[in-house]
Amino acid sequence: MPLLPAERSMTAAASVLEGIDPAHPQAAQMADPAMIRTLRFQAEAAWPQESRLYARYALPAGARILDLGCGTGEATRRLSGLFPGAAEVIGVDLLPSMVEAADRLSGAPVATGGPRPMFEVGDGRALRFPDGHFDLVACRHLTQLLPDPEAVLAECRRVLRPGGWLHVVSEDYGMLQFPPRDGLDPDRLWTGAVVEHTRLTGTDARVGRRTLPMLRELGFAHVSIQYLVLDTERVPREVLAGIIESWRDGYAPVLAASSALPLAQVSALFDASIATLRDPKGYAVWQLPVVAGRRP
Repeated sequence: MPLLPAERSMTAAASVLEGIDPAHPQAAQMADPAMIRTLRFQAEAAWPQESRLYARYALPAGARILDLGCGTGEATRRLSGLFPGAAEVIGVDLLPSMVEAADRLSGAPVATGGPRPMFEVGDGRALRFPDGHFDLVACRHLTQLLPDPEAVLAECRRVLRPGGWLHVVSEDYGMLQFPPRDGLDPDRLWTGAVVEHTRLTGTDARVGRRTLPMLRELGFAHVSIQYLVLDTERVPREVLAGIIESWRDGYAPVLAASSALPLAQVSALFDASIATLRDPKGYAVWQLPVVAGRRP
């Protein structure tokens, strides 16, 4: 007898939740080697637009900068080059494997003359730094991974000095727009399997649209939102394709386990998106929210 929808949902939840840490439900996927590729491609795609946003923070000489959820340090190294007068640039990540990779990749001096970033393992909800330590905290591609992003943003506020800035790149998978291709509609992947997986794990695939109100609730001033437009007109197609391929390689099995879609269909939906990106006539876009606020 086939399972009823509610029974399928309970079975999927049991399968996905078995053995995961509820405080860090996507840690296994983030530790997958495919994520190293993801972080590199995401930085290549976003940085040409994102880097221009940092000028508005007008950091003082000798500024202290924290990159929270630094992964392999792709943005940390770029921040070091962007602010060569900084006294301290520190990347913090929960996963030792990511910190080890960040240290290894940052072994050479920063080409632009900025300070060599330092990396350490740490939990964004309980940082070791004193109150008011940093002039800038960057929190990139992290809010969608945790069940309590508000706690991380509150901790960012604590370690910022009065007048310091929080810069949050907050993903939203409802803002990925791909056309149907070969009879497949990628919306079934982004707003179906991905959203369902995050629901089962207590996280939020559409947290990007909630982040601006969060900063206001936490008492930040001068709160604003900008969008990075990562599309086939502004970003090299192979870079965008690299992001989606890495997601497929790291997430396809768990997305299939979380949803009513079989693994073959999840993979086919990823492949249809990749094909659009590589098609010179194809167009696709990911609008990536960047929310900023200043600690009063």
